[in-house]
Amino acid sequence: VQLQAFGGGLVQAGGCLRLSCAASGRTFSNNDMGWFRQAPGKEREFVGGISRRGGIIRYADFVKGRFTVSRDNAKNMVYLEMNSLKPEDTAVYYCAAVAAQRTVAVGTQPYDYDYWGQGTLVTVSS
Repeated sequence: VQLQAFGGGLVQAGGCLRLSCAASGRTFSNNDMGWFRQAPGKEREFVGGISRRGGIIRYADFVKGRFTVSRDNAKNMVYLEMNSLKPEDTAVYYCAAVAAQRTVAVGTQPYDYDYWGQGTLVTVSS
């Protein structure tokens, strides 16, 4: 599975962005997907994730109510809609996929994921 995240950019606090992640491969609908972020000097952290059919969605506590994860299996795409952005949301955002043969049920740790995109930078100005 190859992943490519895009849609990052510079936005003012309170603004919104929609990140997209395009996945290659015929098994996309069998992959749980996740979004992580990593700010300078900090560890990579879980943002949100969605199960292969979309029946399970998890969020980190710090984004609940502001961010929405969704997927379109017909298009091999996963999305992260971000609203009410804060300066502390500034980070490189990565999409990740779980290998189809694993059963993780939307893990929240980087080691739960097997494939990673290159990341897209989100900068929120105050």
